[in-house]
Amino acid sequence: MKILVVGAGGREHALAWKLAQSPAKPEVFVAPGNAGTALAVNLTNVVIAADDIHGLADFVKINAIDLTVIGPEAPLAAGIVDVFQAQGLAIFGPRQACAQLEASKAFSKQFMVEHGIPTAFYQTFTELAAAIDYIEEHGAPIVVKADGLAAGKGVVVAETNDQAIAAVTEMLADNKFGDAGARVVIEQYLAGVEFSYIAMIDGQHIVPMASSQDHKARDNGNKGPNTGGMGAYSPAPMVTDEIEQFVLIEVMQKVVDGMQAKGTPYTGFLYAGMMLTDEGPKVLEFNCRFGDPETQPIMRRLQGDFAELCWQGATGKLDHAKVSWTKEAALGVVMASRDYPDRYPTGETISGLENVNHDVMVFHAGTKLLDNQVVTNGGRVLCVTALGDDLAQAHANAYAEVKKISWPSAFYRTDIGVKLK
Repeated sequence: MKILVVGAGGREHALAWKLAQSPAKPEVFVAPGNAGTALAVNLTNVVIAADDIHGLADFVKINAIDLTVIGPEAPLAAGIVDVFQAQGLAIFGPRQACAQLEASKAFSKQFMVEHGIPTAFYQTFTELAAAIDYIEEHGAPIVVKADGLAAGKGVVVAETNDQAIAAVTEMLADNKFGDAGARVVIEQYLAGVEFSYIAMIDGQHIVPMASSQDHKARDNGNKGPNTGGMGAYSPAPMVTDEIEQFVLIEVMQKVVDGMQAKGTPYTGFLYAGMMLTDEGPKVLEFNCRFGDPETQPIMRRLQGDFAELCWQGATGKLDHAKVSWTKEAALGVVMASRDYPDRYPTGETISGLENVNHDVMVFHAGTKLLDNQVVTNGGRVLCVTALGDDLAQAHANAYAEVKKISWPSAFYRTDIGVKLK
């Protein structure tokens, strides 16, 4: 069996790492991959960009790839699944019409309202003056979101009216996110505890992944700007059996039913960013792919044949899926470059990777090989992911290895997995 994983981040490294463990011993290719996938003995990088849809399709046909698994959101939003399926190529991911759940916050919110999925009340704006009037009418705290894809950085939780007005001004007037910010969603601030819920869907059947919690804020204590995620752990203790059933029935199943009703069945990973409020769980956002960095601890806990699971997802057979999880907790700490998510240095040599305990996985994200050295090549650089008998032990195990790794601008939170007030 030959499998292609599309993407270059820590999520893709973790997915490829787990796929390669299949008893079928598949050949696993990663396009374009990073230094971590380049150095792995059972993975092969392919120099094709993740958004080069036709180049990827040609590679799949020429090399007789059996299954393609999509990591990042951009190729999904661009219609890679539609292109592959039109050519009879097996691929696991949602079609372009379904990927709007992530690619457009306005589409997503309207879909949730239409199908009775619990979420915050909201309004959509393209004109700055109207957006400012709405903010002044409703007052902070309030949430401002760029409508389109902004790599996890297009959400501002404003604590004051001035912060909210500055955010909509940057998006609508200053073009901070380009076309992605030409329309904004302003929505009710939801207080509570945030958690991530991810499932695999084959158009009809739903297979839940393990619960997890991401840490979006850059700095300790959940302070600082929003990022793509500074660390995550699994399982999330707040996700009880009762809450899980609620999310499956009131969120995941309603997405499946709603997309079927539109004539575009949902196939692929579906991520629901959830807030556990006093009124019950509500959806903050949908992602149409595995979360990053949630993928890393979840893959560490997944037992069994992930390649078979993805194949069942792509072929409509998830009703036959067998999924189990280690009882151990897993925790991943993102090591980033200073000043992420804004401008940050790259090209810095990473030291200490060879000293990391072999029981701890270092999933690469923003890295590349330069003169046989691993150097930084992005804002989020590594995700150091460890298991432990409980969350506290996983925390200790991960941070013990984080301390062995360095580069000049290395930065990380020290409180991933610590209960925050």
